[in-house]
Amino acid sequence: MRNVMTLTLALVLPGAAGAGSFTPPEGCTTWLTVQSRGCYLANYYKCSADTPGDQWRADFDQEGLFFLSRIDSETQWVESIEMNPTVTQRLDPNPADPANFSSLTATGRDDFTFELSKDDGSHSNVRGYDRLTGKTFTIDGVPLEQTEFEYTETDDAGNILRRARGNEYIHRDWRLFFSGSSEWWDGTQWLPLEGSPVQFIFPGEPGFEATQPLFECDALMSQADAPPLLHEAGYEP
Repeated sequence: MRNVMTLTLALVLPGAAGAGSFTPPEGCTTWLTVQSRGCYLANYYKCSADTPGDQWRADFDQEGLFFLSRIDSETQWVESIEMNPTVTQRLDPNPADPANFSSLTATGRDDFTFELSKDDGSHSNVRGYDRLTGKTFTIDGVPLEQTEFEYTETDDAGNILRRARGNEYIHRDWRLFFSGSSEWWDGTQWLPLEGSPVQFIFPGEPGFEATQPLFECDALMSQADAPPLLHEAGYEP
């Protein structure tokens, strides 16, 4: 596994994110850029040193890079890196009921229960589900299937750290989730969050490896203000 700090620095140094053109770490290749609603942009890349099937995502808002995440072929959240300050969170070994993309696509539903640990010593527990709704959509020429999801993340004392519910999208061949219309619990009420994709940009197309979001950047709440959604901002977990 690559050194996490080296990875982080490679993505935030001037000439990479700072110049407005994303440059993945050495040995990695960007294959997709997604511009989404809610002033959110993601660059997806794969690295030769990783386990086959692993994928990385670098998330940007109007202030720059704010989140990195790595998933495996079953969309388990292997690790994520929050920025400002930098905190890394990883999936604990031997989850009770691991997230399973194959099960979701084969049966229409996947329940999961797993635990996470941060490098600051904190620990949490995640429980939830994904379910195919049977609805399909085409966004910017890309066919997607809609899911319904809900999850709750608690600390070891049972206190709720994050809770969200709503809809997302999946692409079967890419084995990826994308945000949709959802809501998250702030401790007193449910608040809406919209992060649906608008543009899928591939190598050679204008806007590929961009770092500046384009849509709804005048919104009152940026992606960085809300907790990560289960798949699209970290729990890919």
